[in-house]
Amino acid sequence: MQLVEILSWIEGSALARFIAMAPLVYPTVSALHILGIALAFGSIVPVDLRLLKVFGPQFDAVLPFLVRSALFGFALAASTGVLLASIRIADYLGNPAFLAKMALLIAAGTNAALLRRLSDHRDVVRMVGSLVGRFAAMTSLSLWICAVLAGRWIAFV
Repeated sequence: MQLVEILSWIEGSALARFIAMAPLVYPTVSALHILGIALAFGSIVPVDLRLLKVFGPQFDAVLPFLVRSALFGFALAASTGVLLASIRIADYLGNPAFLAKMALLIAAGTNAALLRRLSDHRDVVRMVGSLVGRFAAMTSLSLWICAVLAGRWIAFV
């Protein structure tokens, strides 16, 4: 099966058609996508700022919760993003802003996984102020900000 046929199948699937045609479904999925982004970004930023020692040790107790919240927000944003993209996947794959967003998300996920791996799966608090923690935090902040901007730019390209 060729790529064009696969993309046509995805766009013509019952789920994609339901999301596109059923009243209030698309706006609801879109709102959930934005909530997921807000939860992920809103949880990642304070973790990164603590790793950079911008925030003090009074935040250490909530860091594990923020990491879990970021993961939940990312899962919500990713799953709803797949649903939203399925409606016009061929158009999105031709959109440079969409492709940039996907590349930035892959890089951000890789950065987080590397931090986890390099910390030997230790608690994030142990990485505060370390060279690895600071580098990962600066990289994370840069990638997530750029991903959000690329996501907003999709509609204008």
